[in-house]
Amino acid sequence: MFKFLKEVVGGSGTGIKDLPYNIGEPYPSAWGSWLHHRGTSKDDGSPVSIFSLSGSNAQDGHLAAGRNGVKRLRTVRHPNILSFLHSTEVETFDGGSSKVTIYIVTEPVMPLSDKIKELGLDGTQRDEYYAWGLHQIAKAVSFLNNDCKLVHGNVCLASVVVTQTLDWKLHAFDVLSEFDGSNETSSTQMLQYAWLVATQYKSMELAKSDWAAIKKSPPWAIDSWGMGCLIYELFSGLKLSKTEELRNTASIPKSLLPDYQRLLSSTPSRRLNTSKLIENSEYFQNKLVDTIHFMEILSLKDSVEKDTFFRKLPNLAEQLPREIVLKKLLPLLASALEFGSAAAPALTALLKMGSWLSAEEFRAKVLPTIIKLFASNDRAVRVSLLQHIDQFGESLSAQAVDEQVYPHVATGFSDTSAFLRELTLKSMLILAPKLSQRTLSGSLLKHLSKLQVDEEPAIRTNTTILLGNIASYLNEGTRKRVLINAFTVRALRDTFPPARGAGIMALCATSSNYDITEIATRILPNVVVLTIDPDSDVRSKAFQAVDQFLQMAKQHYEKTNIAETTGGAGMEGSSIPGNASLLGWAMSSLTLKGKPSDHAPVPSVSSSTLTPTSSNASSDTPSTAPIRVNSTPDFTEHHAPTSPTSTDGWGDLENGIDEEPENDKDGWDDLEPLEETKPTPALTNIQAAQRRPVSQPASHVKAPILRPKSTPKLSKDEDDDLWGALAAPAPKPPSKPLNLKSTATDDDDPWAAIAAPAPTTRAKPLSAGRGRGAKPAAPKLGAQRISRTSSGT
Repeated sequence: MFKFLKEVVGGSGTGIKDLPYNIGEPYPSAWGSWLHHRGTSKDDGSPVSIFSLSGSNAQDGHLAAGRNGVKRLRTVRHPNILSFLHSTEVETFDGGSSKVTIYIVTEPVMPLSDKIKELGLDGTQRDEYYAWGLHQIAKAVSFLNNDCKLVHGNVCLASVVVTQTLDWKLHAFDVLSEFDGSNETSSTQMLQYAWLVATQYKSMELAKSDWAAIKKSPPWAIDSWGMGCLIYELFSGLKLSKTEELRNTASIPKSLLPDYQRLLSSTPSRRLNTSKLIENSEYFQNKLVDTIHFMEILSLKDSVEKDTFFRKLPNLAEQLPREIVLKKLLPLLASALEFGSAAAPALTALLKMGSWLSAEEFRAKVLPTIIKLFASNDRAVRVSLLQHIDQFGESLSAQAVDEQVYPHVATGFSDTSAFLRELTLKSMLILAPKLSQRTLSGSLLKHLSKLQVDEEPAIRTNTTILLGNIASYLNEGTRKRVLINAFTVRALRDTFPPARGAGIMALCATSSNYDITEIATRILPNVVVLTIDPDSDVRSKAFQAVDQFLQMAKQHYEKTNIAETTGGAGMEGSSIPGNASLLGWAMSSLTLKGKPSDHAPVPSVSSSTLTPTSSNASSDTPSTAPIRVNSTPDFTEHHAPTSPTSTDGWGDLENGIDEEPENDKDGWDDLEPLEETKPTPALTNIQAAQRRPVSQPASHVKAPILRPKSTPKLSKDEDDDLWGALAAPAPKPPSKPLNLKSTATDDDDPWAAIAAPAPTTRAKPLSAGRGRGAKPAAPKLGAQRISRTSSGT
């Protein structure tokens, strides 16, 4: 018989060696004769709790009650009852005596008395946490009494444990028995282990062993008395030593006192049912209980209720006990977001709670959920992620960004919503440093090429700024092919003044990437013409850029002269360090996202302050307001963004933050798209001058040839870059006519394969005077529009 019982209780193991768990140090307190140990799994090292009970022989009464507790704990399942994992019974021999030990393995828990000391809560936060815990234990007792018709028999402080998420759970089922009030002859079968209960915890009828009264009383009578004992021990902070102490109500909260007195009624039939305690008690109506209860039944709430709740949650979380928020609410919120029951505004609350964690805990508890959310098809969730990417982007690993995050984020580059395209563009400032060279060159630059001819001028401007910021992450070959064409052929010829200004600033910021020949033949000629730009801010930046690049040319000249004088080889011209403030400016915009802050001007290369100007192309007078694209603070506050061109400060070409509040009227919302804007006559002259060929040293470059109204054919040997489709091609042998299609593959020239025409102008042919075998045309002064044709032999 003993062998049979041992097999029933023992589960899969028959000895301590077969127990797949390591037994650790015991806690100082436990219920009854049990010992409560810390433990870990031998398989994965996950924490568990291990309870052990020892007896001198198999017929020991404590062991019999322990076997009853194992059986009951294994079969009774409820969210507020301790979760059973494994059990075994071991018999050991020491000398001539034997020792029998029962082991129960459960989820990791801690005695309530020890957890209360560890938390150290007081005041309102203590009362709210106690209310939540008592609410959970009351639900467990109600489940046993009303649903299962079982009697626990010894509800007290020692029979309650706390999980890692700070939930309270009921255990100690050794005395647990069926309530058999209809069968008067089976008194010995009900609560047969009641002798284990200490006298001070027994109700009057149980202390007198009045089984007739017990059978006539409701099923909850004995456990309602136990709930009263638990409440007393909880609030008094003392272990109950005698029944009379229950009359001392000084420590009981006033809102709970009437229910406390009804729980301890001397008449069993008048004692308060724990289910009524849950429903009617005023004590359980507080912020913490309501918040956790809402989260637990979130799937039953409609979208309006969810939206309202999650908008209030960030502020509400600050008022709740911090430990409970991090260990209880945070896991609930992460789970709700991961499985789709939470709305997009919940991400704001998740990140706010996550900011209270250490870096390691944030990576373990929050980042996995965020990475999974990037695969969501919910546009509101995608927007919320991009709006808050500066709060978690630095914590993402390079592998996670390249393999799991970027493929989903990249879909936003081609989204029909300009607002989402813009957020995707801005997110690259955080993600680009973590991308591989293959992803940068093979995917990101192709998307940026298309965005530089986007219909929204703010997006075109921000694309140029982004290129300037991520230039250092590109390999040298890619920088050589992309940067000059991106900044000169497109940005400097844009009809949107801030876009032209951004092109100048980007050239200055990346000046260390250009050699002296590129500066003299490709950069300076395109920048100099902007010194007569209609916009005063563009003119100011153009003069600063000219000064910087001329200084670089002068340094090269001086070093060359020195080398020639000393008889050494010509030295390469060193460049002045790039304008590092460009990156700082963009980061400031991201960091201050959603805050109505102005931006101070970016310090120029020559240390003079750049004065922000109006974006009106016909204005020559500097404006006092900084250039800025309207910023949308939070997508959760604006479901239908009124300004899809919002750049959240990215369109600014200044650095820092002004002290004065910015004017919402200073944005660029009133500007028409690129295709609908007609350039002023002055700007037309500048663009015509920009399109003129630049005479280069014969040792470096041959004279280019273009056919009128045609796209030049790209040679496989050509050194042009991703933007090469917009640049003048190298000359071809006269025997081969130019072709409209490029023969270069995307791998050789990916930018040329997808490049669109310059935003406002088409590539114009060179003068016929530069054609092969033709008489040179007479030079004309000024930036005039010339009807050019090409001729060949």
